[in-house]
Amino acid sequence: MRLSSVLGKITVFVVLVAHLAGCASAMYAPKTEVRMGTVRTSTLRQMESLNMDRVAPILIRLYKEESTLEVWKQDRSGKFVLLSSYPICKFSGTLGPKLMQGDHQAPEGFYDITPNQMNPNSSEYLAFNTGFPNAFDRSLGRTGSFLMVHGGCRSVGCYAMTDSAMEEIYGLVDEAFKGRQEKVQLQAFPFRMTAQNLVIHAGDPNMPFWEMLKAGSDAFVAMQQPPKVAICDRRYVFNSVASGDLDPSAPCPPNVDAPAVAETQRQAHSASAIAAPLNTGTVAYHFDDSIAKKINESLQGIY
Repeated sequence: MRLSSVLGKITVFVVLVAHLAGCASAMYAPKTEVRMGTVRTSTLRQMESLNMDRVAPILIRLYKEESTLEVWKQDRSGKFVLLSSYPICKFSGTLGPKLMQGDHQAPEGFYDITPNQMNPNSSEYLAFNTGFPNAFDRSLGRTGSFLMVHGGCRSVGCYAMTDSAMEEIYGLVDEAFKGRQEKVQLQAFPFRMTAQNLVIHAGDPNMPFWEMLKAGSDAFVAMQQPPKVAICDRRYVFNSVASGDLDPSAPCPPNVDAPAVAETQRQAHSASAIAAPLNTGTVAYHFDDSIAKKINESLQGIY
C-alpha cells in the first residue's frame, strides 16, 4: 500500500476520533505553563459595590439563544446577585438537550462543578467540565463525555468563550473554591426562562423538558438562592422536602409536592411575570391542552 494512502487514512481516523470526542482536548492537553485565571480589577470593584466578599459562593447561568453566560455571586446578606455577564463565543448544536455521544449538542440542565473538574492545562486556554451526564441524564440513557466550558471560541458539544472571558470566569470559580464552596451550580438553559419565551417556542417537542427547567429557574429567581436539585421519576425536582437521596428512576415520594414547594413555585411564577406584555391576537397556538394549561398558569399576572 502506498505511504500516502496510509497517511491519508491515519489522518481521517484522527480527525474522526477528535470529532467524536467532543471537547476531550479541553480536558487532556498537558502544557508547560499552568494558568489559574485572573479576576479583573473592575470586577473586584463591582463586588464591593454589590456588598460581596471576594471568595463568596457563585452560581453560573448559561443561555443558548441569547449567547450569554452569567456569573451570580452571594452578597453579604446571603442573596445571590448578578455580578457579570459574558458573551458565549460559540456553542454546539441547536436549542435542546444533549442526547447522545456525537450529536454535537451542548447540554441543558442543572449541573455541579467541583474542584476536580477544573482544568488549568486545557489546550483551549482554560476549561472546566460541566458535569454532563448527571443523574437525570443517565436515568434517560443520555451519553457523552468531556462537555466543557472553555476558551478558544470553537466547540464540538461545548460552550466556548473567548480566552479573555474564560480567564475571568475560571478565576471567579477558582476563588469561590478557595473560599470553601464545595460545588458551583451551573444552570444551562435554551433561552431565558420567561413565560413569553415559552409561548414563542410552544410548538417545540422539547417543551415538557423546558417547562421542567423553568421550574428550577423560577425557584432561583423567587428565593435568590441556588435551588436544591434532586431527580426522581426521571425528572428534576427542586427544593424538595424529601429527606435523603432520591432514586432517579423510581417514582417520586408524595412529599416532593409538599405545600412548602408549592409556595416556592407560586412565588416563582409571580417573579417571572415581569416579561413584556404579549399580543395574543397575533400568536398561533399549536400545542395540546395540557401544555396550554401549564403555559396559561405561568402567564397569570402578565396581562
